[in-house]
Formats: sequence, C-alpha cells, structure tokens
Amino acid sequence: MNLTPFMKPVFNHRVKKIARYATDAENIQRSVLQRLVNSAAGTEWGIRHGYAGIKNYEAFAKSVGVQDYETLKGYIDRMRQGEKDVLWKGRCQWFAKSSGTTNDKSKFIPVTPQGLQNAHYKGGFDVVAQYVANNSASRIFSGKGLILGGSHAPNYNLPGSLVGDLSAILIENCSPFVNMMRVPGKEIALLSDFEEKMDRIARATSNVNVTNLSGVPSWMMAVLKHMLDITGKKGVEELWPNLEVFFHGGVAFTPYREQYKQIIRKDDMKYMETYNASEGFFGIQNDPTDPAMLLMIDYDIFYEFIPFDEFDSPNPRVLPLWEVEVGKNYAMLISTSCGLWRYMIGDTVRFTSKDPYKIVISGRTKHFINAFGEELVVDNAEKGLQKACEETGAMVLEYTAAPVFMDSNAHCRHQWLIEFAKEPSSIGQFAEILDLSLQQINSDYEAKRYKNKTMQQLEIVVARKGLFSDWLKSKGKLGGQHKVPRLSNSRQYIEELMNMNR
Repeated sequence: MNLTPFMKPVFNHRVKKIARYATDAENIQRSVLQRLVNSAAGTEWGIRHGYAGIKNYEAFAKSVGVQDYETLKGYIDRMRQGEKDVLWKGRCQWFAKSSGTTNDKSKFIPVTPQGLQNAHYKGGFDVVAQYVANNSASRIFSGKGLILGGSHAPNYNLPGSLVGDLSAILIENCSPFVNMMRVPGKEIALLSDFEEKMDRIARATSNVNVTNLSGVPSWMMAVLKHMLDITGKKGVEELWPNLEVFFHGGVAFTPYREQYKQIIRKDDMKYMETYNASEGFFGIQNDPTDPAMLLMIDYDIFYEFIPFDEFDSPNPRVLPLWEVEVGKNYAMLISTSCGLWRYMIGDTVRFTSKDPYKIVISGRTKHFINAFGEELVVDNAEKGLQKACEETGAMVLEYTAAPVFMDSNAHCRHQWLIEFAKEPSSIGQFAEILDLSLQQINSDYEAKRYKNKTMQQLEIVVARKGLFSDWLKSKGKLGGQHKVPRLSNSRQYIEELMNMNR
C-alpha cells in the first residue's frame, strides 16, 4: 500500500510554514530565544544568569558568555547523575555520546524530550516534507526506509537513562508509525558490533521493498557493498528497484558521490543532504539544484555566529542570525532546549543566501590547517579533491591531511594521506591538480605557495585499503557517527595512521 498521497496534505501544511523563513527570520529567531529563556528561568543555570529578567536578545548576550563543552561539562555530569533543573527544566535521561572529532575524550550531549521532539524529530519530518514537495511522483511510503544507526548503553545504571549514538536514541524513542515504516528491527539496528550489524542488516533487508535510505555516507556505503557481496548483485537497484532517495548527513558527500553512482545505477536516484548532529538538527537541502541547506530557524534552536577570522581573538564579535553576511565563514553557536547555551558546536558555516538563510558546512573550528597562514578549511579540501577526481577519473574514499613543518631539506608542505576507491593513473598528476585547485580556491594558500617560498607542493601518500576503518576500529569508534578528522594543524592523527599504513 502506498501511503504517500495520504501524507502529502500534512507535509504541504508544514512547507507553507517554512516559507516564512524568507520574510520573517529575525522575528522567528527572537521568538525562539525568548521561549527558551522563559522555559529555563527556573533552572540552576537560568537563576545564575538572571533569565527571569531577560526580555530580548541584547540582554541575553550580555548575561551569558560563549560556552564550549569544557565549560558545561560539570553541569552535564550532574545531569547524567540524575539531577534535575540544571541546564534545562526537569530530568534528562538521554545523552548522545560524541567525540565530535575522533579524540579519545568523549562528549555527552544532553537530549531532552523537548529537544528530541522540537529539533531532532521535527528535522526528520521536515526532510521528508521538503522531499515530497520537490518530487510530486514520489512513492516513498510505498515501502520501507533503511535507517542506519549506532548503539546505546545504560547511563550509570539509572532506570530508563541511556547513553550512546544519537541515532540509537532516535530509533529507541521513535513513534509507532516511524517504526512501522523502517528497517531493520531494533534488535539489529542497535547492535554495538558494527561488522555483525552490517551482516545482519544485509541479510534482513535484501528482500524488503526499500524506497529510501538514511545515514552517514561512509557507513551506508559499507553496508550496501556488503549487501552486494553476499547477494551477488551488481547494483543496489537490483535489490531494491523502488529505491528513490538517500537522506545523508554527518560527513561531506562529495568524496562519495561517484561511488554511489557506481553501486546505485539509477538515473533518477536522488540524494538529499541534511545537517544534523548530537547537539541538534540544523539544516535541510530544500532545493535539489542547490547544494546549500536551508537553516531551520523555528526549531528549539537559537543561532549565533563568530566571524572565522576573529575566532582566535580574545574578544571576538558574536552576531545573531540577522547580522551575518553572505559569503563569509562563521563558527556557529547554538542555544537549545537540551540545555546548551551559546554553545560552540565546533562547525564552521558559510552563508550563501539571507532570504531565506542558507548555508554550506565549510569545516570545523578545530579541523583546518593554518600552520603557515594558509587557512585551509574542509570546504576548500573537498572542492580541490572533487576537481582532481574529475580530471583524473579517481575516486577518494577517505583522507586526512596535516602540515609537514620542516623536512630534512628545510621544506614545509601539506601531507595528504588518501585511501582511494579508484586510484589515479598518476599520483603526481593528482597531487598537482589538487595543489593548483587549492590555490584557485583559497587566496591565502595561493600566497603561501608563491614560488615555493613558504610552502612546497603538497605530498600525497596512498593509504592501503581499509586503513581508516582499521584506525577507527582500533579506537573503538567503528560505525555510528564517528568520523575521520579531515584536516589538522597537529600531526597526531596522520602519524597514527601512517604507522598503521606500513
């Protein structure tokens, strides 16, 4: 039975509300902030910062300083122990475990019932609403959705309290209707061993009518390839002829686009990017012809931004949404109904439009290379790699890059460790194209490369097959929402990987 026509009126109603983003963004965001402040006025944090007397954004900005995980960690630890009314009203029972990068130290992000409903689930609903609005012939509810998630575990053995991947918390608490429309069952979806989970997903869903996929591109790719291996099929479309869309997020899709075309051989297959994290649901690609994502401004999330070039200054400017400029990179701050206040999420974004506000993820505040003044961000890296792949026919599976501060010849450069799905015929040519592309994209990088005075041409080291997965596995971070750090000023990650590449 195809339920899609019955859902369209509900989706259309929501799409009409989202249309207000283009004309009333400031009022919407001010209203969100006041609702959050009023709700938290009786909490320990709210009392300490005088929330009862805050009536506008300007007062809020004066009362609360910029926060990160370390400044909130003490409060969050108490919430994990079962204390109520700390950062948000009531008792929080769910905590999303996230490294954000792949550091050894985990972060535990509170996920309150309000945040779950008014950000995470609302985002999931809106993704489908936007998709159906853009695809009138969709039959997405004629079959099931394969949702790839992580795992969870008890939190300090407190009754009903869980800690784990956000995706696992979402699956554990989703509505009966969503449960009816997704695969695999919870028993498989929440397995902690990713390799066992991958095998059981493949065997449990190969004969199911799957119409849509949701998950992180890297881990979904591993599952789909495994399915093809055990079924002997040449393409995913042979397994699921009615598959029509992949809702993806978590990592940049650019390195995986060509690989998905290789294994899903449907000209009408659609891909829709989302911007969601343990901390909230932020953006949706509402226009299939535009890679930028619509910033979702009527959730329980208030946004602020620090200009990227001021990020390291002692007193950087902090701007509300209505004061940002198109084309500039910003570090993003959020205040949410999960008890995060002016919280630095760690992502950088660039605005492409203000009516409505649309963004692209440009990188991480800690994932960039600025060893020599080049200010290389992930967005630059992705575009450079895309150009090099287009011109050489290569396909990149995973990568990381770091500076070489001075080699035996007193030369400085960037070193890239790349695992190819399809290796170029000439690594030297690939490196040259990538280097030239980065110069065209980034004027600071170009200046530092001028006549090889500050930096030499970048170096590429080819990673063995499975290196990055093995590295993540060695850290207990295989599957779920864990990611490989793309760029780093430190050589910690690349040295660990290089040692395993021998």
